[in-house]
Amino acid sequence: MRYVIVGAGAVGGAMGGRLAQSGHEVALVARGAHLDALRTDGLRLVTPQGTERMRIPAYAHHEDLGPLRPDDVLVLAVKSQDTEAVLRDWARAAVSGGGTAGETLPVVCAQNGVANEGAALRYFADVVGMCVWLPATHLQPGTVVTHCAPLSGILTLGGFTSAADRFAARIAADLKDSMFDAPVVPDVMRWKYGKLLNNLANALEALVGREGIPNAADLWQIVRAEGVAVLDAAGIAYSTEEERQAVQGGRMGVVPIPDVVRAGGSTWQSLTRGGGVEVDFLNGEISMLGRLHGVPTPANDLVRREVIRLAAEGLPPGSAAPAELRSELARTAR
Repeated sequence: MRYVIVGAGAVGGAMGGRLAQSGHEVALVARGAHLDALRTDGLRLVTPQGTERMRIPAYAHHEDLGPLRPDDVLVLAVKSQDTEAVLRDWARAAVSGGGTAGETLPVVCAQNGVANEGAALRYFADVVGMCVWLPATHLQPGTVVTHCAPLSGILTLGGFTSAADRFAARIAADLKDSMFDAPVVPDVMRWKYGKLLNNLANALEALVGREGIPNAADLWQIVRAEGVAVLDAAGIAYSTEEERQAVQGGRMGVVPIPDVVRAGGSTWQSLTRGGGVEVDFLNGEISMLGRLHGVPTPANDLVRREVIRLAAEGLPPGSAAPAELRSELARTAR
């Protein structure tokens, strides 16, 4: 199988780089300065094991690849706010031998949030969900850093529908060859809802900065408690932190890399790069479910709104103070 990584940023670049290192065929899809760097100098993959520069074919669009191949696997690694447009475009791509990508190829949603798989099923017959635990950083064009060892990450897989299960085991085997663990489970969305609860912290980290998180522990507890209350009210099952730790064990831990400062999470990185933010599909998911099930979510509403404001005004991570957020939360929660 050839892995076409649509969105070769932090997660997509790390997956593509590791798959290529282990001998699997990979095509990277990127844009802007990152694409230019990939084409000119190759992918620079920095890991605790060292740095490698790899010449992996890089493209701007499926039209650059020509007809897709019947053995292609599309790995969707764009942020959730870009999912709909990307799916609509790629589903129409022609596949050699006949048909379109949406009719004949599997798509793997290697993304945070829980809305991507449902959106993908509107365009693709075979959708595989992936719960991504892969701490990685992409701030410089052409460079992706993975921070964990001995494994780079744990990528839990499962068919979003039972028909797609046939792809999950094959994809998992290749990932396990490539410095990942890739458990195949029958309830992948339960794992993704568990990850969603953790990802609610992304917005808070972006607002107060990594250094400000210790002073915002109370806010994080409120944000997460709202998420738990909403999922419970909606009757949505989610994996627990204890389950995650049992799967992870000692196989994946952050390891310092010389001359590399570990950056913040995905929302922090989006603000730093000046791109769009996916809080509508993280904290916004909790807000939406809260409205549907009559559960107030003032803390998630607040951090979502403030991250969007920072992005719109071009402000960097850490531009909000915990005290200001507490004051605003107290005002709006009355």
